[in-house]
Amino acid sequence: MPLVTTKEMFEKSMKEHYAIGAFNVNNMEIIQGIVEAAQEENSPVIIQASESAIKYAGFVYLKKMIEAAVETTTIPIALHLDHGASFEICKKCIDAGFTSVMIDGSKLSFEENVNLTKQVVEYAHSKGVVVEAEIGKLAGIEDDVNVASDEAIYTDPEQAKEFVDKTGCDSLAIAIGTSHGAYKFKGEAKLRFDILEKVKEKLPNTPIVLHGASTVIPQLVNMCNEYGGNIPGAKGVPDEMLREASVRGVSKINVDTDLRLAMTASIRKVFAEEPEVFDPRKYLTPARHAIKETVRHKIKNVFGSSNKA
Repeated sequence: MPLVTTKEMFEKSMKEHYAIGAFNVNNMEIIQGIVEAAQEENSPVIIQASESAIKYAGFVYLKKMIEAAVETTTIPIALHLDHGASFEICKKCIDAGFTSVMIDGSKLSFEENVNLTKQVVEYAHSKGVVVEAEIGKLAGIEDDVNVASDEAIYTDPEQAKEFVDKTGCDSLAIAIGTSHGAYKFKGEAKLRFDILEKVKEKLPNTPIVLHGASTVIPQLVNMCNEYGGNIPGAKGVPDEMLREASVRGVSKINVDTDLRLAMTASIRKVFAEEPEVFDPRKYLTPARHAIKETVRHKIKNVFGSSNKA
C-alpha cells in the first residue's frame, strides 16, 4: 500500500473520537517496531521524522527504510516532517515524497507565523501534500525544540480560528499544557481541556494535534535508572489524560520520548545482565520489541485506533 496523507485518517478519527499515533523515528529498529505494532493492531499510523532525525540517519536512508516498511504492510501509513523550521526543509521533504509536513512558526509573531505557514501551504497543496501548523508555545527540550517554561504560551482559541482561516493549514498543533522532553510537569499533571473544547468549538472540522505528549512511562524510567541510567524526576502526561484528549477531539498525538525510553531501557538491561554481549543484534532485537510493545499499548489502550485501518 502506498504512503497516504493524513486527510482521510483524521476525518475518520474526528467522526469516531479517537486519535492517530504519530511516532518519531531515527533508525531501522524504531521504524520496524512501530509498523509491526500498528499492523498487528490494524491501526493507521503516522511515521514522523524531525530535522535532527534526518540529519542523523541521512535523508535517503530514512526515506528508503520507510519505503521498505510501506512495502511490507497493508495499513495506512503517512510520512510526516515533524517541526519543520523553514520553507526550505518543508519543500525538500515534499519534493522527496513526504505526504505531510509541519511548519513550526510558533516562535514567530502571529503575522510572521501566518505568512510562513501560508507559503508552505500553497506549495504543499499544489503537490497534494497536507500541512500541520502550530500556534502557542510548548515548553521543554527535544531535538531542535527548546522553549523555557516561562516562555510557554497557551493557545488562544480566537487566534487559532483566525490563524486557520488565514493560512488554510490542514491541522493545527495547540498548546494546552503538554511539553517536550521527559520532564513535562514539576507538580501535578494538568491539561487545559477547557482550551481544547473552545478550540474545537471554533474549528470543528480542523484536526487538532498534541505535541509533547509522551507518558514518560514510569516503568521504563525505573528500568533505565535500575540499569545505570540517571533520569530522576521524569514525569509525562498520564495515559488517562491522553485518552480523554482523544475522545474530546484531538486527532493526532505525538510520541517520541517514550520510544527513546523503551529502547534505552531495554539496551541498558542487556548490557547490565549480559556484559559479554557485543553483537548489536543481541541488544537491538529486544530494543525493537520494547518499541513495538510501547506502540501497541498506545494504539490499543490510549489512542483507541485499533482496528481503524
